[in-house]
Amino acid sequence: MMDKALPVGAEPAVTALLVEDDEKLARLLSGYLGGHGIVVSWLADGEKGLREALARRYDVILLDLMLPGRDGLEICRELRSRSDVPVIFLTARGEEADRIIGLELGADDYLAKPFSPRELLARIRALVRRARGQAGPALRVVEVGSLRLDPAARSARLRGADLELTSYEFTLLHALAERAGRVLSREQLLDLAKGSAEEAFDRSIDVHVSRLRHKLGDDARSPRWLKTVRGVGYVLAASEDAP
Repeated sequence: MMDKALPVGAEPAVTALLVEDDEKLARLLSGYLGGHGIVVSWLADGEKGLREALARRYDVILLDLMLPGRDGLEICRELRSRSDVPVIFLTARGEEADRIIGLELGADDYLAKPFSPRELLARIRALVRRARGQAGPALRVVEVGSLRLDPAARSARLRGADLELTSYEFTLLHALAERAGRVLSREQLLDLAKGSAEEAFDRSIDVHVSRLRHKLGDDARSPRWLKTVRGVGYVLAASEDAP
């Protein structure tokens, strides 16, 4: 059966894959999100969830940490080696170490249970807007030395080579590149990347910056692109300082 044509001016439906073994929570979230325009597919097994995530293109993956078959960290690691789909962890394990591990593996966001379905909806919409290049009106290409960011295409290139960035990483790097040479605090970066205010305190920005440094080929001990200003925040080197 063919999909129906969208009305003129309407946005395409948002599709989400929910991998969660708590049936009560899964039904609650599926019902709530479905009532707000999110088409949810639900699986309770990690192995099946991974296969489904790789077989079809979803706008966002909602991933529990503790799952039968494969746990959420394994799934995220495998996804990140083959896909740039936005990933949000949903888990009862809210310790900072677990959040950092998830973010280091490439998750875009993290919600610890219990959480508000309304907050999850807001985070899904923010991630999908970024992934679709609809995060804001400014779509001009930004160039800093040999670094080139195209927000319309959501593409990043360094010395002519593509950078494989998650949606959140691209948004964060774009915010820094637009303000190259300016020091931005964690709170400013979270606001520019539309993150949660509480994340400024659990150091998630530090994890994302660490991943960006690795992808930019920076030496963590003496970075040339993404520099730390102790006690203040981060700065992307201006063009004259870029490698």
